[in-house]
Amino acid sequence: QVQLVESGGGLVQAGGSLRLSCAASGSTFSTYTTAWFRQAPGKEREFVAAIDGSGGSTYYANSVKGRFTISRVNAKNMVYLQMNSLKTEDTALYYCAVSPLFGSSAGADFGSWGQGTQVTVSS
Repeated sequence: QVQLVESGGGLVQAGGSLRLSCAASGSTFSTYTTAWFRQAPGKEREFVAAIDGSGGSTYYANSVKGRFTISRVNAKNMVYLQMNSLKTEDTALYYCAVSPLFGSSAGADFGSWGQGTQVTVSS
């Protein structure tokens, strides 16, 4: 069973950058696709980005493509989300989660959700 803890959120001005971290426990972490999702107040949870277990393949939501980069260091059981050129619409609670599948953006295919880290982008 993998357990995940997110960190790195905060308050940033539009155009700024943040790096989120997802720390995992469990020796099988490197076998899972890991993804970031986000949920803004009053909105449904949405997929942001995902990376396969080896770190060799990634995919992104169109809304963040070219601005966000997902990466992982399996030796440290860590996944990161580098967020650049942040916009006010990126304000949300960001979660990481894992899946045995690669290619899905559906939350129902992911599990072991962390508690989330808040990102607030001011104008």
